[in-house]
Amino acid sequence: MNPEEKELLKRSIALAEENNDILRSIQRSLRLSRWITVIYWIFIIGSALGALYLIKPYIQALQGAYGGASSNFNDIINNFKSATQ
Repeated sequence: MNPEEKELLKRSIALAEENNDILRSIQRSLRLSRWITVIYWIFIIGSALGALYLIKPYIQALQGAYGGASSNFNDIINNFKSATQ
């Protein structure tokens, strides 16, 4: 093996090592990004469930009021139908 081939081989090895370092860095960044994305979605879904838990009494109160109004409305319509027949 002549000196020129040895130099090319050394440069090739150095380039391969540099590429390996870059690829490991990219892989580390992707792994970190994936974890941050998972934590982000857990936060979003947890916030939505927490908000639902906090407003649940108000929703139930509205449902109770609507249920009472709905039954009153149905009674009025039934009375009107029986009066017109």
